[in-house]
Amino acid sequence: MASNPSQILHPTPPQTPALDVETDKEFDYSKRSQWLRAAVLGANDGLVSTASLMMGVGAVKQAIKTMILVGFAGLVAGACSMAIGEFVSVYSQLDIEVAQMKREKKNAAEIGVVEEGDDGESDGLPNPVQAAAASALAFSIGAMVPLLAASFIGEYKLRIWSIVAAVSGALVAFGWLGAALGRTPVVRSTVRVVVGGWLAMAITFGLTKLIGSRGL
Repeated sequence: MASNPSQILHPTPPQTPALDVETDKEFDYSKRSQWLRAAVLGANDGLVSTASLMMGVGAVKQAIKTMILVGFAGLVAGACSMAIGEFVSVYSQLDIEVAQMKREKKNAAEIGVVEEGDDGESDGLPNPVQAAAASALAFSIGAMVPLLAASFIGEYKLRIWSIVAAVSGALVAFGWLGAALGRTPVVRSTVRVVVGGWLAMAITFGLTKLIGSRGL
């Protein structure tokens, strides 16, 4: 007697760890994207702050040497400030996570649970030195843009507009990259970054020009 095909039970294929692998990959990508986005933001800070500083000094001092020295001082000071701030912040986070791990181990020991090891947990802890170095490097990369734009142009007005053009192009790139990493609308995010950078440079230039014209 022939069996009904509809009654034949098809065995369910065994579950594979593909989903787990995919989840791990997505998690790793998420962590990498956070680091990259932080690096983009650090580079943007270096770009805008150094360019605004050079524009402000350039409003009252037209000498190329003065603008370059001020920009370089801004690069060094900003990179050190970013590195120290990031080191202190990440080290505080490290202390909190280590303390939490110790509390969890103590609680597990009290109830008789034996943990196999903490190698994976140690690998996932934040690294203050790495974070500080990455933050300082990102800031320095952004700050180099206006410095390079002004370094080889002796004529004052052309130098100012070269800084504005170079910074605007970098702002567009950083805004697009930050939006892509953060998965936000690219056009709106890019416009926001560019307009913010323009405002910072314009306000610094205008206020310094005003104060310089009054002889203060």
